[in-house]
Amino acid sequence: MDHNVQTNVHTNVKTVTVQLPQGEITGTRLAQVSRFSSVPYAQPAVGPLRFAPPVPARWAGTLDATQPMPVCPQLASRLRGVMGDFQAQQSEDCLRLTVWTPSADTRKRPVVIWLHGGAWQSGGGAVDWYDGARLAARGDIVVVGVNYRLAALGWLYVPGETANVGLLDEEAAIRWVVEHIAHFGGDPEQITLMGHSAGAFNIAAMLTRQPQFQRAILHSASLGRGFREAKQAAYLSGVFLKAAGAEDLAQARSLPLEALFAAQQSPAVAQALKEEGANRSLFCPVVDGEIFPSPVEPLMQTACAAVDVLVGSTLNEMAAFPGMSINEQSQQLGEQIFRAPGRQWATNARTSGRQAWSFSFDYAPNPEVGACHCIDLPFVFGNLDAFAHAPMLRGMVAEHAALLVDQLQTAWIEFVHGRSPGWEMAPAVKVFK
Repeated sequence: MDHNVQTNVHTNVKTVTVQLPQGEITGTRLAQVSRFSSVPYAQPAVGPLRFAPPVPARWAGTLDATQPMPVCPQLASRLRGVMGDFQAQQSEDCLRLTVWTPSADTRKRPVVIWLHGGAWQSGGGAVDWYDGARLAARGDIVVVGVNYRLAALGWLYVPGETANVGLLDEEAAIRWVVEHIAHFGGDPEQITLMGHSAGAFNIAAMLTRQPQFQRAILHSASLGRGFREAKQAAYLSGVFLKAAGAEDLAQARSLPLEALFAAQQSPAVAQALKEEGANRSLFCPVVDGEIFPSPVEPLMQTACAAVDVLVGSTLNEMAAFPGMSINEQSQQLGEQIFRAPGRQWATNARTSGRQAWSFSFDYAPNPEVGACHCIDLPFVFGNLDAFAHAPMLRGMVAEHAALLVDQLQTAWIEFVHGRSPGWEMAPAVKVFK
């Protein structure tokens, strides 16, 4: 049980206090876990720090970690037609993380750091969809949900300026976890990074650098799209900045968010992206020559050997995206972008001497969208209630869903604890349906 648990007599809310080197941090004691919300791992990326690499957070005294975490400013997700939508405060002061722990004691539990997807443009680390309480309680693990900068704020590429700062945010959050998680009952030497889509691709990209984690779970990583080359990224950024009304990054630092959002949706940017013809997001990791040297492909090949992995995808990935349905073309595209490269990553990892497992999530309660991109996430987190209005789950049978939650969580927790998830290693593929 946590130390220093107190109950507010006015609200009947139990709080728990943890002592960190820089001061006290006060979280909320829930039924089975303690939650420490909106903990800053970097300073607010505003003013001169907008578009700049993250600077470690500074605070002293007592930190209130009982309030919800804001998400990075963003436009609505293009996948809300299948996932539904979420409500959350938005703020550029978003370089924060949330910790769920069975107990903030001296036990050394395995740690899962969650990196959300959203095409590098939307999402948040601790929205209700990704509440880590159930996973933490069931697995006796510490779960950490991380925000990172999105869209132009995190991924705009201007030659001569630091690129990929959204990825640097994620690495800064991991460093914070390594340095502080022991105070929350976690083991800094047993860290699994778990990511979906853009978040999963970022994990793979981090494995080309100096990863501070021991295992990785990749859900629907868009490994088949790869990085954007610097020349093309610079061209798109130039079109973007012009549409936003800025001549350079210095001017863009003082623009209101509305100008950045307007540029993101401008006809000129849409046309430039269409001309690229790569069917990829406006923002993504860039081969900038510094964070990611060119050529990056050989590094990605050797990255497969860096950590043990659990890698998978859904049966009908592309059916989630606007304008797509389940047909031969969309299935081929899903195979090319998500499925085949994921299986190959696991196979390469295994060949390199790593433990590696593959999975496919094929459960398709709504035949219109099938087993689409994102449909596995409610089952991994066990948060079916948070996805109650998600069109992708329409037609779901409660008993079947509960069985899938049990199967996925059991397997994922075993992997996080350093054991087999329960089936043969790659190239074998475990199908959940």
